[in-house]
Amino acid sequence: MMQRALFRRIAQVAQQTAALDGSVVARSAPLVQRQERPMSSVTIPPPACMLRPLEAPLRYLFGPGPSNVPPRILAAGGRPIIGHLHPEMYEIMNDIKKGIQYAFQTENNMTIAMSGSGHAAMECAVFNTVEPGENVVIAINGIWGERVAEIAERMGANVHRMVKSPGGYFSNKEIEQVIEKHKPVLFFLTHGESSAGLCHPVDGIGDICRKHDCLFLVDTVASLGAAPIFMDQQNIDILYTGSQKALNAPPGTAPISFNERACQKMFNRKNKPVSYLFDMTHLSNYWGCDEKPARVYHHTGPVSGFFALRESLAILAERGLEASWKKHKEVAAYLYRGLEDLGLKLFIPDRDLRLPSVTTIAIPEGYDWRELLMYIMKNHQIEMTGGLGPSIGMVMRIGLMGYNCEKHNADMALHALADALKNCKKSKA
Repeated sequence: MMQRALFRRIAQVAQQTAALDGSVVARSAPLVQRQERPMSSVTIPPPACMLRPLEAPLRYLFGPGPSNVPPRILAAGGRPIIGHLHPEMYEIMNDIKKGIQYAFQTENNMTIAMSGSGHAAMECAVFNTVEPGENVVIAINGIWGERVAEIAERMGANVHRMVKSPGGYFSNKEIEQVIEKHKPVLFFLTHGESSAGLCHPVDGIGDICRKHDCLFLVDTVASLGAAPIFMDQQNIDILYTGSQKALNAPPGTAPISFNERACQKMFNRKNKPVSYLFDMTHLSNYWGCDEKPARVYHHTGPVSGFFALRESLAILAERGLEASWKKHKEVAAYLYRGLEDLGLKLFIPDRDLRLPSVTTIAIPEGYDWRELLMYIMKNHQIEMTGGLGPSIGMVMRIGLMGYNCEKHNADMALHALADALKNCKKSKA
């Protein structure tokens, strides 16, 4: 009875609020300031900005992520919150696990979603499978390899870098030669290097790693759902992604999976991982992966974020992976033709190595790339971005992924670029 009365009261308040005009909302902040307040020890007043309503512009997010979130996922994230240890929450987490297994094409039991962005999964992978003093090999052809190398160094690993300029890729022969030389416990590769727009080949690398008793760690933050990846078939030991790219959920959750080889290394350490929050001994229990009868409190997961992630994985399952891969490839090809018609040069010359979700173009000669991007944002409310890390000053990036992966969005991006090229100053040099 009390619950029904509460819902009736909420409905009454909502009706009363809807009947008020915008001027009342505008006057609400001063009214708060005029309220009588009892004497207190508070010496710092409420900040003026917090007495104003939240404002956020509507933008077309055609950069490398996050991408626009579809209404269905927004609605899922806005559902009434439940406790993070409720049985219903465990069921939702179980659904998420199954959705990740489908997206990754894996049967791994040790499959969870991190409470955090893709960097959380990145750190979780390294912190749990590498111990201080052990050798790791990191393939660097953009910013994400650089990040993993720094993370590994910070926790005391001996890091050996394979480095190529943005957009470069590594042959299996090159990879095996470095692994033979350094005998690492882990080899890292970025599948979708969004800073350069490269989709790196993966076939055969897992076999090389198994031959040399080395774990194979792959980053698919920018590629999952947009380009084919098969965790089990390609012998990938650890795979992670982020929620905010082709999955179209808000940033803040990061799927990750470990196979049995990775678990053997992870759960037979000499020392505890450097992070308590990212310790898979605890996280495996929180996600019901350790076969123990009860889940013990470890941390408070992002309940609303998990609602949204579950919905995004449901949409991917309904559409089907192969249909999603096909759609991204078709829209990317459509965008390529339009860019070339504008006289722009695609940064990755080999079409088969281009990342379908994030297209990179060489900065047009004579133009200031920052000016072009600012013009597009100001006049078209469209976000595109420049390079990141080692690709800064080399490329501009256009992302059409998941919900945004439509030809009409490609047309909007092309129109905005054409307008910017026409109206922004070009140097004489």
